[in-house]
This record gives sequence, C-alpha cells and structure tokens, in this order.
Amino acid sequence: MRMGDIQYPEPASSPILAIERGSSYENGQPDIREAHTHAEPEFLWTTTATVTVRTESRDWLLPPGYGIWIPAHVPHAGAVRHPGQGGLMAMDPVQCPIAWTSVTGVRVSPLLRELLAYMLDADPADPARPAAESLLIRLITPCPAHDIAIVMPADQRLRVIAERLLTDPSDQRELAHWSNLAHSSVRTLTRLFRAETGLSFAEWRTRVRIRAAVQKLSTGTPVGVTARQVGYRKTSAFIAVFQRVTGQTPGTYLTTEP
Repeated sequence: MRMGDIQYPEPASSPILAIERGSSYENGQPDIREAHTHAEPEFLWTTTATVTVRTESRDWLLPPGYGIWIPAHVPHAGAVRHPGQGGLMAMDPVQCPIAWTSVTGVRVSPLLRELLAYMLDADPADPARPAAESLLIRLITPCPAHDIAIVMPADQRLRVIAERLLTDPSDQRELAHWSNLAHSSVRTLTRLFRAETGLSFAEWRTRVRIRAAVQKLSTGTPVGVTARQVGYRKTSAFIAVFQRVTGQTPGTYLTTEP
C-alpha cells in the first residue's frame, strides 16, 4: 500500500513510531510490494481495501475490517487485491508492549477502527492521545479461534477466480463458467482447488461468503440484508450455512461486537 500523511507521536511518551494513512491503486494499477523486512513491528489494517500478505509460512487474506501484526525482521510481501483505504502503524521495538513473535491476524472491531481513525488525524499534542493510544494497543488482540481462515491458492489460474470472488462474494458463477476465464478445464480447476486450499471450490467460496458476512454483521448490517449481499437468496439458507461454518448464529455477531 502507498502510504502518506505520516504523523509522529512524541517518541519519549509513545511506543508508536509512526501512523500512516494508506490508499491503494494509482492510475488503475495494483500496489504490489516484494518480499522485505522491517526493523520494527508493524500493524497493517484495511478499512475498505482487500489485501493479501505472504509470509514464509502462509498467505494471509485481509478483507475490510481485518488487520495483521508483523513482528520485526519477519520477511513478508503484499499486494492489494481490491482498491480501498487502510493504514499502517510502526511500533518502537524497545517500547512496544505487544510481544508476539509470529505473524498474527487481528479483527478490527468498531471501537478499534474509530481509535485508529482518531490517531490518524489527532494532533500529537492532543491531551487525549496517550489514553487513546493505550486503549488502542489493548484492543489489538488475535482473531478469535472461530474466525474464518481463508487459504489463498498460489496457482495463477485459481488466483484469477479467487480474487474475483473476494471482490464480489455474491458471484453465483460455478467452475464451469470460470474455466473459460482461467483457460483451464473444470476437472483441472477442481483438482487444484482441493490440492491448494484443502477445500472444494464450493467450500472455499462458502468460507469467503461467511467471512464477508461476519464483517457486515459486525458493523450492524441486518441479517437478511447481509444474506443477500453475500449471495444467499433465502435468509434461512444463509443462517443454516453460517451456523455450520462458525458454530454460531448470525445474530451473535450483531450483538457481541464491541
């Protein structure tokens, strides 16, 4: 992500070195970062963009409302798959209170999202800033165990399909339709989806839809509206699939998000 509008808190009183507002896609071209490392821990989050981050152990998918903690000196590469906004926070490696040693996914709750927005625009001398920083850091917590993991396929033919579905989870096209776009047979795509993600195409698409639904529900979108926006014509069918994947009803996400 291309970053700008950097704000620097007072280094003596803050573990935050810099906070940057990010925007993606300039002149229609995706922003891609090759593998690199940083001497300081970083927290990357998305507001409206969809981003993939590749580490040595796995690929991470960050749809809107999710973030990732990258410890210092961990090699990683990234690409923006859907244009939008996000941000990056660099931490002082000495003062940083978060001691995670591995890359960790984070769900950006509504309260955390508002604090990040405040930090991006607040004056460094704002007397409320230290308290806001302290609460913000406390809210950077690992995704819950029931969070829906999405494995991104490496094969470029599958990537074309996967990225289209990330952009529009409600897309109803089956592999027979996608095979022309991917210049491959349905049989080959079926085999590759299972080999690279551990899931069938239908199962993978369902996870993408339910993860998108979690984000919509957490921002107050009604269950019926959410169902239609992620590709389910009947709310009852959506509720049944949602409960099978997450072990909870959609209403749980409407009422428990901070």
